[in-house]
Amino acid sequence: MTIDAGVLHRLTKGSPEDAWRVIINKALEISSKPLTESNAASEVLKRDREIGAFDYFLSSSGWDLWQSFGNTVERTSDRLVRWWGEPYSAKAVLILDGLSLRELPWLLQGAKERGFTLHGATAHASELPGETNEFARALGFGSRSQLQNNGGGLSHRLQSTQTECLDMPWADCASLINASPNWVFWHHWPDSKLHDGAVAGQGLDTLTPDAALQLSSDDFWSFVERLATGRRLVITSDHGYAASGYFPDAEGEVGQFLKRTFSSGRSKSGSGDTGPFVPPVALQVNSPHGEYLLAVGRWKWKSQGGYPTLTHGGLSLLEVLSPFVELTK
Repeated sequence: MTIDAGVLHRLTKGSPEDAWRVIINKALEISSKPLTESNAASEVLKRDREIGAFDYFLSSSGWDLWQSFGNTVERTSDRLVRWWGEPYSAKAVLILDGLSLRELPWLLQGAKERGFTLHGATAHASELPGETNEFARALGFGSRSQLQNNGGGLSHRLQSTQTECLDMPWADCASLINASPNWVFWHHWPDSKLHDGAVAGQGLDTLTPDAALQLSSDDFWSFVERLATGRRLVITSDHGYAASGYFPDAEGEVGQFLKRTFSSGRSKSGSGDTGPFVPPVALQVNSPHGEYLLAVGRWKWKSQGGYPTLTHGGLSLLEVLSPFVELTK
């Protein structure tokens, strides 16, 4: 896929803020079109490749835009805190761990079909690296597990609220929602499924039908309705994921460098050698969580046990953008 000449002009001639606005709007435009269970597998892959054109730009001539990403694109954690400060009498946040823009259509379609009012659907930035614990800490929690059984405490940034963190069926989750005015509920899906299906021969092909099944189910939407009834609800995620099983292989010195630096992952803590490559295949990022080396763009490489077919933590758009959907019922 190629980028339209007019869009490319805006990416190369405007400010970083303008460029990121264009990129995120195009990613949303590509991702949010309706899906059906029958066309989801082929259509999600097609959209993944369309967005891949922007990843290619960001890892070649536009790689310097990644240096401005952390300071230019509002992080989901900061957006949630800002939203939490709005004068709603009751509010709820549903964090679906690892949810990406690929799954956005199921949320938009389901909300419309089931009589919810959609107040907005956009995308914000994950933490860098795009990992679960970094997002939890950005919200003031020690870890994701701290939220379990209303253990969020009194020092996090979404005061005051009931908290929960589980990997249970949606119907069981719905039964836990009590009359507390404010809720933050962190569910392990789809990240739990993502890592289970990251082995050779699986990946996006197995996660896509599961997402269609889960996010179209009566149980899921009954759970969402319990959260949204009498409350303003945001559905979002801590990070997305890369369909790395479809990435091209990095060969030669590039492949050796990436394997040596990242093993079977996409990030490495601390400062280090970014390699002699121009454009770079790794970037040093100084984030609020410390110094990290992050893999840039869509590469996979040979690693012990095989490189995962689904992963996160590096710099590609569907890893670092999270849906942000606001609903009421």
